Amino acid sequence: MAIPPPTLQPWPAGEAPPDVLVIAGEASGDEHAARLIQGLRARRPNVRVAALGGPELKAAGATLLYDLSAHAVVGLMEVLKNYGFFQDVMAQTLAWIQKHQPRAVLLVDYPGFNLRLAKKLFRNGSSRRAGGKLAVLYYISPQIWAWKANRRFSMAKHLDALAVIFPFEPAYFTDTNLPANFVGHPFAAAGHRLPVSYDANGPVLLLPGSRTAPVSRIFPAMLAAFALYRRARPNARAVTLVSGPGVRAELERQLAARPDIAPHITLRPIEECASGRTVLTSSGTMSLSCALAGIPGAIVYRANPITYFVGRLVVNVPYLGIANLLLGQSAWPEFIQGDAKPTALSQRLLECEAPAAHEQAAKDAKKLRALLGEPAAAPDAPARWLEEKLFNHG
Repeated sequence: MAIPPPTLQPWPAGEAPPDVLVIAGEASGDEHAARLIQGLRARRPNVRVAALGGPELKAAGATLLYDLSAHAVVGLMEVLKNYGFFQDVMAQTLAWIQKHQPRAVLLVDYPGFNLRLAKKLFRNGSSRRAGGKLAVLYYISPQIWAWKANRRFSMAKHLDALAVIFPFEPAYFTDTNLPANFVGHPFAAAGHRLPVSYDANGPVLLLPGSRTAPVSRIFPAMLAAFALYRRARPNARAVTLVSGPGVRAELERQLAARPDIAPHITLRPIEECASGRTVLTSSGTMSLSCALAGIPGAIVYRANPITYFVGRLVVNVPYLGIANLLLGQSAWPEFIQGDAKPTALSQRLLECEAPAAHEQAAKDAKKLRALLGEPAAAPDAPARWLEEKLFNHG
């Protein structure tokens, strides 16, 4: 089903122009951007923030113009189905910037949309790179180390500054004139609360993701695996974290078709967090949370077949999970496409019950924290970076 046309809210009449417009099109970007804006507001209480984002940015004090995170899609086919929607969002965003003249635009992850927006702002002369007044900033770099490495040159042409969250990323921009600053990973920041934790006596965690389309493909494999697992562990229960109403509806639809195991699975809002003894997780942000929490398990991913075929041609990484990439090994085994078989997944769940599995996961979690916080970035490093780019460059 196509996403209905968007309508951006105007900036409140009579107020001074916003200092920054934040664009965060996914739930994870909304969360990370909200933490950054909270830090900025702690340093600059009167900062004016507008956002195309989600509920987290709104709670952080941004004026939400449109809930873009509620309409996140992933994969080539899904994007094509909603091409008209994204064209409308782009046109309205450009018109909004022209009318309200923010000091800066902060693009958060979401490269398919955000890099195109940066290019258009350059071409229409709005950005500083093109001689205009608008600072075009980027937080959480596209994964150029995985695919489309040449994007770094267009990024250098269209962006004023970049903040990256993995310690190896600045090296990928040394042959450009784009300042790329490592500001630490938000999950490794002091005080960050992961949505999951380890509990040797807890339930199994089934975490298929935060987007409806991938959930529709991944969750059936997880359910089938859990059904097989319960043959060996008849008293086992599972918890699934839910990121929004669309995902909840899809999960409930699938559970209704599995009355054999549905009573043993609890859906819980992601804000409430969950503890578990083992996990099956999609390859997105949640997989890194599980790894940092030291929960043994596996990564499960199924994409649209065409999307997967195209991805295999252009993606140049040995793993999908960022924890595995950082560690350089399959610490959390990956079951992708046809390999995501219920028998293999249920066997992995049983293997993860051994104390040695958690001991190894805990060791790997410690390594990951050291990598993501190296060099030890101050907790407010992202906010200091944004403050400098907003207010110390004219």
